[in-house]
Amino acid sequence: MQLIKKIFVFPKIIYVLIPIIIISFVFVNLPSNGIEVSSIEFIGEATLPKSLIFQNTEVGGLSGITYNTKDNLYYAISDDRGQKSAARFYTLKIDFSKGYLQKGGIIPVSVTTLLNENDQTFRPGETDTEGIALTNKATVFISSEGNAEKLINPFIKEFSLSSGREIVTLPIPNKFLPDKTSQKGIRNNLAFESLTITPDNKHLFTATENALIQDGVAAKPNIGSPCRILQYNLLNNQPEKEFFYQTEPVAPFLNLIGKFASGLPDLLALDNQGHFLSLERSFTGLGFAISLFQVSLEGADDIHNIDSLLAVESNNIKPVKKKLLLDLRKLDVLLDNIEGLTLGPKLPDGQQSLILISDNNFNSLQRTQILAFKIKTENPIIRLLRRLLPNINL
Repeated sequence: MQLIKKIFVFPKIIYVLIPIIIISFVFVNLPSNGIEVSSIEFIGEATLPKSLIFQNTEVGGLSGITYNTKDNLYYAISDDRGQKSAARFYTLKIDFSKGYLQKGGIIPVSVTTLLNENDQTFRPGETDTEGIALTNKATVFISSEGNAEKLINPFIKEFSLSSGREIVTLPIPNKFLPDKTSQKGIRNNLAFESLTITPDNKHLFTATENALIQDGVAAKPNIGSPCRILQYNLLNNQPEKEFFYQTEPVAPFLNLIGKFASGLPDLLALDNQGHFLSLERSFTGLGFAISLFQVSLEGADDIHNIDSLLAVESNNIKPVKKKLLLDLRKLDVLLDNIEGLTLGPKLPDGQQSLILISDNNFNSLQRTQILAFKIKTENPIIRLLRRLLPNINL
């Protein structure tokens, strides 16, 4: 009898192993095995003092931000075109020790001036630095929108984190470059605002804030714009793919002054499988409309061989997938010109922090605003287990 009982122990083990094997097989073969955000919670706001002078520079125009996990520091790029000081980025500390962002929780630590390939500062008007992304080798990539009206090309360059010296310049595909005919390329001030690197440091992504001239219209009231996401392979520093991203149409609100702007100012890679957060920002005439989306490249068409979306049947092109995560207008916060986002540290409760930052345009009526959130992310195996075992708290 004891022998029979021992024999029947094996099937029980098998009963446990079989679901694990099946789930593992499904996980490995899932068409999408990336991270998704399952919840988001606002955990505080802070602002820097207006017209803050730090190390002989005016802190402002902070258009992009990236996080150094190792040193618990942030690097924020200024879009000052050399009118206030030379092109530069700031190192910041942000205090999350209490699990939320306190009013005075942002402290400037240092300022790093960018130097070109000749170890000289960039000339005034030569740059419009907007995006910044940290690598795993003590460098940052920085994007500049250039100036289409003056035929100054956009760029994506790698700089030393410590010295600010230029190391590498990534090639920009010709379709993005402005020309004298004004029939192709980036629109002025609507180019490479965004910049992000995948966690494995193999790919870098940027995107146009609005459509290339040959791709379609710039955003207008109630009309979105067809942007391009541009993917680089950082193993050879070459562009390799492009994707179609459609911004949302936004309605102006009490637009008495007649000004309207809307676009895609930043992307944030969540994993190595083409999943991102995207930030869409609009000036609606009375305040700002800011939205966070979850984005997936899964199933999207690679359009790097298409020079003009207007020259093809763009309705047949599969765009990236988007899902609204949060409309920030629902927060009890007066929003400013939010342009950058990054993941921050894990909070005391183990949840992931997310930080957004605003560009004050060096305008006395605006603020350098930092918004903090707590997000919960799930991978496919957790989502699958949640569906299979709905009564278990995962």
